[in-house]
Amino acid sequence: MNTNSGGNEFGQSPTPQNSAPAGAPIVPKTANEALRPEKGTPPPAKRSRRSRSQIVVFLNFVLSLILLVMVGGGLAVYFGKKAFIEPGPSAIGDTFLVKPNTGVSQIAEQLERRGLISDARVFRVGVRVHNNDQALKAGEYEIKPHASMREIMELLKSGKSVTYALTIPEGLTVHQAFERIAAHEALTGDMPSQLPPEGSIATDTLRFTRGATRQQMIDKLLSDQKALVSSIWARRDSDLPLADENEFLTLASIVEKETSRGDERSRIAGVFLNRLRKGMRLQSDPTIIYGLFGGQGKPADRPIYRSDIDKPTPYNTYTINGLPPTPIANPGRASLEAVANPSKTEDLYFVADGTGGHVFAPTLKEHNENVARYRAWQRKQAAEAAGSGQAGENADDPAGNNPTQ
Repeated sequence: MNTNSGGNEFGQSPTPQNSAPAGAPIVPKTANEALRPEKGTPPPAKRSRRSRSQIVVFLNFVLSLILLVMVGGGLAVYFGKKAFIEPGPSAIGDTFLVKPNTGVSQIAEQLERRGLISDARVFRVGVRVHNNDQALKAGEYEIKPHASMREIMELLKSGKSVTYALTIPEGLTVHQAFERIAAHEALTGDMPSQLPPEGSIATDTLRFTRGATRQQMIDKLLSDQKALVSSIWARRDSDLPLADENEFLTLASIVEKETSRGDERSRIAGVFLNRLRKGMRLQSDPTIIYGLFGGQGKPADRPIYRSDIDKPTPYNTYTINGLPPTPIANPGRASLEAVANPSKTEDLYFVADGTGGHVFAPTLKEHNENVARYRAWQRKQAAEAAGSGQAGENADDPAGNNPTQ
């Protein structure tokens, strides 16, 4: 008899399934139980119908897509904002013209083509994000080197466009003033077919933006001169021997052509007014020139000959009494003021002193002495020029700055 306490009658160890706790009685299997197969690892639990639903799969996809878009959008916003505010690509800057009724898209494309911005799309979006779609103004703008898109947007929004200057100096004729207006490259449009009256153009500097028309400049100059002449004429001395604004403007134009020195205008005006009161001829050299050459002016290499003094023209105050029929140039404010309020003097004559000014005299005797001194100065200058090898003018005895008689 086998006395092994852990074995059965055949000497086999009991199976793990039938093992019992120590000290528990052993319950033998029936033959039926012994023939049944042992239980193995249980199969995995089946997925729920909910987890296998197509809706859940789609929602997972949508959530993933939204997350991806959010990340991509955030990156786009970050880099777009960075590009919008960082220095631009142009190292030298340039001027940029925005024509009227130009949209943001066109402006952006033009800026990119000119190399002033790096990306038209970023500029376009940036302008719209800042709600400036309708705020960009027409004009010509000075784009600074490396200006950012934001700086360009603010500049175009400000309307601070490049301005140009048209200057009409004192003493130009209307013809000469029109030549300047016609030649200005920043102005547009045609010139009028006819010239306005002589003396009717203001001597001034006008500021304007590119695209302004020539007619606009002319209208402004005409209007300003009319207002100026009327204003000064209205507060003139009451005893002036001048019949109307035309005579006032004419004498002012002669004063303008006689001197460019502000300290002399009032005194020269006084000389001419004194001569008018006495019925003396004005004998002004600039009236000779205008009578000979009109508004086109004397050629630079053409002196006044002694023979020119006696050539009769409607403007030659050596041959006519009183004033010419029209002004001979466009006078400035200073000459108009000088005629309206002249120096109170007894002077009837003046002649150049050789230094850019004039000497004045109340009598012909004193005047002839002044003329003699001026001629001596001229001869000295000519001798010095000849000694240095400079050629002199081949001319008759030129008229000095008079009146001489």
